[in-house]
Amino acid sequence: MKAVKISSPLEMGVVDIEKPVIKADEVLLKIKYVGFCGSDLNTFRGLNPMVKMPVIPGHEVGAVIEEVGDMVPDTLKKGMVVTLNPYTNCGHCASCRNGRYNACEHNETLGVQRQGVMAEYAALPWTKVIPAGDIPVRTCALIEPMSVGFHAVARGEVTDNCYVMVIGCGMVGLGAVVRAATRGAVVIAADIDDEKLALAKEVGANYTINTIGEDVHQRMQEITGGLGADVVIEAVGSPTTYVMAVNEVSFTGRVVCIGYAKSEVAFQTKLFVQKELDIRGSRNATPSDFRAVINCINKGAFDLEKFISKVVKPEEAIDAMKEWSKHPGKVFRILVEM
Repeated sequence: MKAVKISSPLEMGVVDIEKPVIKADEVLLKIKYVGFCGSDLNTFRGLNPMVKMPVIPGHEVGAVIEEVGDMVPDTLKKGMVVTLNPYTNCGHCASCRNGRYNACEHNETLGVQRQGVMAEYAALPWTKVIPAGDIPVRTCALIEPMSVGFHAVARGEVTDNCYVMVIGCGMVGLGAVVRAATRGAVVIAADIDDEKLALAKEVGANYTINTIGEDVHQRMQEITGGLGADVVIEAVGSPTTYVMAVNEVSFTGRVVCIGYAKSEVAFQTKLFVQKELDIRGSRNATPSDFRAVINCINKGAFDLEKFISKVVKPEEAIDAMKEWSKHPGKVFRILVEM
């Protein structure tokens, strides 16, 4: 069967691999659409320290059940539209012991530490298969990245009493904007790109700030009445935005970090103490986050098609990735139609 493989930095192509045969507790999926995410871009660029190369990418999935094993419950049936929970957990580390399986110390994500599913078929344990109901199979490929943003909002304990600043309006940041808005918060979206900010406004942001063209601190003070944001969600992963998050959060506020900064970050640590901050990491997503995204999509509050920048065939994947690498700020999601 056909699959897309990143063999080394800047080297990607279509390969032929064996079609998987399912075990008794597995489901065979006919893969329809797979999204490229930021980790795939970094893998392609040779900048992903967690990846095991060569690798078949892909963990943002829209698929249809082709076959079920003998031990799979009858809640999963042939022909159902599904997505995937692409993470693993060991069951023994501190995170697993505390029931926070999404943050497992030994997690292996599809397309990073394990071979992904950018192929015609994939066999997965039934416990990782998430029915999507009537959601279009193409839209299903957007559920996982949105769930990461939803999880960050949960980590921030966002309520309708909060001012929430989301720094970075890529796919994950937009998920955070959507979720914070559905919880009734006043949402402030910040990014360097006006097109992304316009989309953030469409999906629930009350205010937007272009962090290049505007005085961020002055705007935040104006919007929040001089108090700062109760919750700041950092969804970029750069020293500048990490420092911005600490500067713009209110006294006794919460900073939620999704992005990985690629270099050291110099903080005014006195603000940690003076503001008595809660600084929290946010990793991956939980089953409840996936359900929340599915429920949100079913309500039809916004048009997810606007999140899709391009749909390509497997043979076009390398050209799409090269284009994204040249203009990373202009892409939300590239889907590969298998």
